[in-house]
Amino acid sequence: MQFTLQANAPGTDARAGLIQTDHGLIETPIFMPVGTVGAIKAVHIREMKQEVKAQIILGNTYHLYLRPGLETLRAAGGLHKFNGWDGPILTDSGGFQVFSLSDNRKLTEEGAHFRSHIDGSKHLFTPENVVDIQRIIGSDIMMALDECPPGQSSRQYAAKSLDLTMRWLKRGWNHFRETEPLYGHSQTFFPIVQGCTFPDLRRRAASEVAELGAEGNAIGGLAVGEPTEVMYEMIEVVNEILPADRPRYLMGVGTPANILEAIDRGVDMMDCVMPTRNGRNGMLFTDHGIMNMRNKKWANDFSPIQEDGAAEVDRLYSKAYLRHLFMAQEILAMQIASIHNLAFYLSLVRQAREHILAGDFAQWKAWKVQEVTRRL
Repeated sequence: MQFTLQANAPGTDARAGLIQTDHGLIETPIFMPVGTVGAIKAVHIREMKQEVKAQIILGNTYHLYLRPGLETLRAAGGLHKFNGWDGPILTDSGGFQVFSLSDNRKLTEEGAHFRSHIDGSKHLFTPENVVDIQRIIGSDIMMALDECPPGQSSRQYAAKSLDLTMRWLKRGWNHFRETEPLYGHSQTFFPIVQGCTFPDLRRRAASEVAELGAEGNAIGGLAVGEPTEVMYEMIEVVNEILPADRPRYLMGVGTPANILEAIDRGVDMMDCVMPTRNGRNGMLFTDHGIMNMRNKKWANDFSPIQEDGAAEVDRLYSKAYLRHLFMAQEILAMQIASIHNLAFYLSLVRQAREHILAGDFAQWKAWKVQEVTRRL
């Protein structure tokens, strides 16, 4: 993987760049749609390319390991061959999913012991075998195994958790360097900076991560219960230390405003389930504000969903029709809303990139945050 920094926005830490992978070029800043089990919920691969205009998607190690399983993925030739997506793929290590199974997991020096949410069977993720699993999945970018502590963790818990994460990181990093890809394309490994909401822990983690010299680095453990302003502060603390010549990936964030604020602070890559999850529940994000499509106010509004929207569905269907589909519990409603929201998110980061390159990102972002946070 190769990262080229193209421009910095005056008055901010926002930057535009290019990430070259064996499966294609990624223009940053970029939003990455989440395909947990190898599919973006309710959206075809064709639509991901033509309407959403996604450049990279995510898969999840925990879910893919459990279903369809490693034997099937290896036989298919990896996730690219299995799901038909020929662009870059990033896989999470499964650490966050194990964290969310707090009643069914146990963390030890060896790794994360957990029970499957599907059938209750026992499993173990170690720093080494999550590398092996991601080799079998065949992702272009793989993540280190970490513990994601709750946002309101005590300092004592956060410090102990970080110590374990950093010991796991060194083991995973060494194993990655001792193993080879399986399908003829290169893979890269991103360490994850943890440390909860404590600046000194975040600085220590970022320094140790930076010393590894990985091709990219991630910021984890945010948007998990801490106040938004604290999240922004932690991003600033970490990005002061993470190398500027490597992409920075903020994991699991967030709203359109969160994304713009993260870009402002030097983040290059982001992902979140929000556009699809909220879309399936009738919430649409647009360039002009947020719409709840179940509201009666849309019942006789026959104007397009968003006339200047990024996707064809924005002009093909009216607000009234989409509301009708939601009220009738028609599956098509979830598909239209998911495509719209994903296309909007990708359009938003494209706009941010254009304004970074043009040199007026700071002015544009201040106005845009107000626009995208309005309730329509």
